[in-house]
Amino acid sequence: MEQALELIRDRQPESIDKALALLQNTVYSFSMKVCGHREDAEDTMQEVLLKSIPHLSKFENSRALTVWLYKVARNRCISNRRGDKNSVAKHVSLDELMPDGRELRELLSHAPAPDVAALKHESAEHLRQAVLAVPPAYRMVLVLHDMEELSTAEVAQITGLREGTVRVRLHRARLIVRRNLSESAKAAVPGPTGLQAEPRERPQHCRRLFAALSDYMDGVVDDAVCEEMDRHISDCQPCQAFLASLKQAVEQCRSYAPQCDTRRAEELRRELVAKYRDALAELERKRRAAVN
Repeated sequence: MEQALELIRDRQPESIDKALALLQNTVYSFSMKVCGHREDAEDTMQEVLLKSIPHLSKFENSRALTVWLYKVARNRCISNRRGDKNSVAKHVSLDELMPDGRELRELLSHAPAPDVAALKHESAEHLRQAVLAVPPAYRMVLVLHDMEELSTAEVAQITGLREGTVRVRLHRARLIVRRNLSESAKAAVPGPTGLQAEPRERPQHCRRLFAALSDYMDGVVDDAVCEEMDRHISDCQPCQAFLASLKQAVEQCRSYAPQCDTRRAEELRRELVAKYRDALAELERKRRAAVN
């Protein structure tokens, strides 16, 4: 966003074109991750950029532009999104996402874990489906934080959630994507049959750690808790394996970068540059009128 803002301040047509190209890529990529449909993403990109034209020259810093742009894009995605319009908000508990005995044995086996295979071989389409299978409220936080790489504070500001709620939803979203990618990889490369799942009960200490894995990964637990978790993980192979699996899923999310059709984007930018120049001229007219 800093580069886009510098180009906007330059006020030259070629600079504005470059700035709009950066903003286009940002809005389109975000919209594809949230909506999952090219048509919705293109509609959102066009609507958001058209709405942004009168405001671009007014932003004083990149953070303000970032929060505003994503907030507008988020609202448009929610109204445009096809598959989620009638979806009911779903609460996902940690117990639903804790691995059973069979999955832990697979993670601890000497063969590559299913999600490691996913990292190497799954297509962008499989990742798209894994993200779209996350309930919308959790998906929005996942996309903003892990895929767009915004801070927890910025996600809270964009979504209107408390930072603690953002962290809770982020962790559950990561766990759901990890599970979806793992299941997708196992379906593509079936493992041994006949294994019986063990009960889901885990030692209470493991369960407490499981609830804090995302905070631990992101370095937002205090020193005392971090030391306690370090000790536990170093002595607990299942937790080591699961943490590695979760990190791999997050890395895969961060690697997903859908691209807008170049020709369509260029056509839209030509229209936007003209509108932006008109908007600047109108602002200058009002400034002179106020002075006189």
